[in-house]
Amino acid sequence: MTRKLRAAVLGATGTVGQRFIQLLEDHPWFELGAIAASGRSVGKPYHRACSWKVPEPMPEYARDRVLSPCRPGLEVDFVFSGLPSSIAGEVESEFARAGYPVVSNSRNHRMEEDVPLLVPEINPAHLDLIPLQQERRQSSGFIVTNPNCTTIALVLALAPLHRAFGLKSVSVVTMQALSGAGYPGVASLDAADNVLPYIEGEEEKVETEPLKILGNFKDGKVDWAEFGISAQCHRVNVRDGHLEAVSASFRQRPSRGELVEALASFRSLPQELNLPSAPRRPVVCLDEPDRPQPRLDRYLEKGMATVVGRIRPCPILDYKFDLLGHNTIRGAAGAAILNAELLRTRGMLEGMG
Repeated sequence: MTRKLRAAVLGATGTVGQRFIQLLEDHPWFELGAIAASGRSVGKPYHRACSWKVPEPMPEYARDRVLSPCRPGLEVDFVFSGLPSSIAGEVESEFARAGYPVVSNSRNHRMEEDVPLLVPEINPAHLDLIPLQQERRQSSGFIVTNPNCTTIALVLALAPLHRAFGLKSVSVVTMQALSGAGYPGVASLDAADNVLPYIEGEEEKVETEPLKILGNFKDGKVDWAEFGISAQCHRVNVRDGHLEAVSASFRQRPSRGELVEALASFRSLPQELNLPSAPRRPVVCLDEPDRPQPRLDRYLEKGMATVVGRIRPCPILDYKFDLLGHNTIRGAAGAAILNAELLRTRGMLEGMG
């Protein structure tokens, strides 16, 4: 890498935008070229416009940066989008039309046929959609997305199992952290002493996004994986870390040892390339009977891994287990940064620089 590429963060004052700012501090390949927001924040220094909610301190390098509007014209090589879905769709498309690579955490473009829904350990071949996207949209820029925060924790565990044994059906019940709702998010009187058994749109994402991610790129399109997923999603009174209870059946039923080995030994392209944000172990298996737990395990592998435990036979399907993912790191900003690192190794982030 001859120089650091300049990145803009769109939606820099939001909870995902704050994670981008925190994770980009001292990044070996990228530097913050611009921060952008909408409405009343434009023109203000970051520390005055942002109500900082990330547990780590606000980085000094960003405190006095002045916020720009979310419009093309930023002097950067590419953009990270942490924008809310209410505005992300058109803003991201506008940047792509203007020639910027857009690495998005927002949901708006995830399921579009020519947009990669990228998890670098699983489907790097889907980046071959980008030239087709540029041709169809007559754009020199492009959009790449990362999955929903719940999906990405789940699919990192499903991918090695699907490859080794072939998934037939999956049932997942989620217990999702409050930070997944953004800020101000869930009202305190709703969250305290309570579990909310409905998150708008969440179950549909978890039931569809893994099928696209685990699909095969062939003849210019992604053929989705063919197995069923049933999801039930809940918001719980935990700050960070989505816990998921999974049951799965397989076309070739493994032994428990074979299943554990498939998860624990999973390595892929980001580990081979030694990408800066890649976890050494994409899936961490724990043996303790009461793990994983959000408070104890969400920062394993710097929050970039899926943590799996309680692997045991299921009396209805084949096996059941619990998994945990850090929803604002690997489930959001960290995932997008890892996507950008893979894009750079392909020479696809030079953008407007």
